[in-house]
Amino acid sequence: MKIAGQVKPRADRPVHSSEAPLFFVLSKTLGTALLPINFMVELGILSLVLMATRFAALGRKLAVTTLVLLALAAFSPLGNLLIYPLESRFPAWDPARGAPDGVIVLGGSVDTDLSAAHRTPVVAHAADRLFAPAELARRYPNARIVFTGGTANLVSTDAREADYSAPILENLGISKQRLILERSSRNTWENAIFTKELVKPKPGERWLLVTSAFHMPRSMGIFRKAGFDVEAYPVDWRMGGRDDLFAFTNMGADGLGRTEVAVREWIGLVAYRLMGRTGELLPGPGKD
Repeated sequence: MKIAGQVKPRADRPVHSSEAPLFFVLSKTLGTALLPINFMVELGILSLVLMATRFAALGRKLAVTTLVLLALAAFSPLGNLLIYPLESRFPAWDPARGAPDGVIVLGGSVDTDLSAAHRTPVVAHAADRLFAPAELARRYPNARIVFTGGTANLVSTDAREADYSAPILENLGISKQRLILERSSRNTWENAIFTKELVKPKPGERWLLVTSAFHMPRSMGIFRKAGFDVEAYPVDWRMGGRDDLFAFTNMGADGLGRTEVAVREWIGLVAYRLMGRTGELLPGPGKD
């Protein structure tokens, strides 16, 4: 696959940011601090500090607790139990329903910082989010293809995920003229409202939403709340199914990574529900 060495930004219609600044900052600071790996590191540091004081006994207990939590997150079925309700919430899309009018692809695959540093697209994870629209574009030649993704960094840079994802999609067979890029969004809420503003879906049109299976419940709830009726097209599964639910992983890194992804998504679901940006805590196939 030939990848362009220099990615040039592509302009789209300017949109204003509707994200509450405080919510965005909290999601990137407090939300990140509560993620399992970060949280356990914080507990470990606190235990070391306590052991150097008159609270040494408490520090030792906290250190043991941290090790137990680490073992549970890395080697137990905890990650499976947390991620399965997310991944199994929406079934695979049924092509028997007919051709869609458009396909929306959520960002989250390309690392914009690494891409900018190396001046070429760097796919860090969730590559299925890029493969799926290429297949859909071939299968449905009249469907519009939209990629939505700007930068999720707390401190914004000029690097936009849409700019680096476009050449990958083009090399996978989607023509440049067919691609619609939304490059201003910083999170899923902005993905929804900016994309709706950009494509102006008409009543009766059918749009597919492509994102990771674990992220689909929150994404569907957000798009519904934004007034954009979409159909779920989940990809990038992390589990095989119910048979894997109580499986113990032999790879601590895999178990820890799955727990990290699941906890991040559950935190997002709770936060967005409290903000009124989804109609229910765990959106499902039925309407909110």
